[in-house]
Amino acid sequence: MDILSAPHILAIGESLVDILHRPDRPDDVVETPGGSPANTAMTLGRLGRPIVLETWLGRDERGRTVAEHFRDSHVYIPLESFGATRTTTATATLNERGAATYTFDIEWAPRTPIPVSPHAQIVHAGSISAVIQPGGPAILDALHRAHDQAIVTYDPNIRPDIMGSPEESIDTILDFVRAADIVKVSDEDIAWLTNDAPLDEVVSDWLGLGPSLVIVTRGSKGAMARSVSGMQCAATPADIPVVDTVGAGDSFTGGIIDALWGLGLVGADAREALRTLDEATAMKILTRASRISDITVSRAGANPPWLSELSESELND
Repeated sequence: MDILSAPHILAIGESLVDILHRPDRPDDVVETPGGSPANTAMTLGRLGRPIVLETWLGRDERGRTVAEHFRDSHVYIPLESFGATRTTTATATLNERGAATYTFDIEWAPRTPIPVSPHAQIVHAGSISAVIQPGGPAILDALHRAHDQAIVTYDPNIRPDIMGSPEESIDTILDFVRAADIVKVSDEDIAWLTNDAPLDEVVSDWLGLGPSLVIVTRGSKGAMARSVSGMQCAATPADIPVVDTVGAGDSFTGGIIDALWGLGLVGADAREALRTLDEATAMKILTRASRISDITVSRAGANPPWLSELSESELND
């Protein structure tokens, strides 16, 4: 069966080649497919979820490498996503703690309007493709069109080198917050966007804009979730040796969406259930996402787990 004619998840956004430089091996440069929405899609594909990625790739060697990489993880990429003049690259440099900083050479001009199949049950977007021209407004339009049929998720995944100053980015990011049912964001992203405003105040403000749930990742402090109805909970962080953080946030986002799918919180009919989410269900979502992210940081690169790496007791389906 064609994946687009059955219930599925749609991710929209950049896929690219990460060019990785390690401080301990300056002459050893590794090129690896990546991109925030694409890594989230890869996480879902590896977990057995039906996932479509609307992206923008060149018909060059790097584009073919990217497509093969994500297709090997069961991500469906429409042929119309291959229209770029070149495939985007992101040069990542790791510091001594394994944290990555990025420099981008990006082209993001996807087909418009971005198609949203009537069978899409969750639609996800985020990161740099949501805030740059000419394709950013097309993503926001797709999320608005998806609202009547799907749950919408959004991850700002801030990249200052592309997004400019907080003042230049905040209005666009808040437009996406308004369009989303679930916003996943890191505490570092919030601090950058708001000039270190108190996290609790920012979460309250964002919930007032329309989302049902805001989930904040806080590094070694673990993740927290707060709903518009006032429910709040936090996941206890695991003691995991960190190899590097490449793709960690993207796999966490994939874990949130995987949990939603497993719990049946899909489609527009689930919107009210999200608004009144109970703590036990929210903890299932956080625990699932945290476990998936923990596995990702325990090994090099954006390498989220496969379903077979998770025990039966961890599954939500």
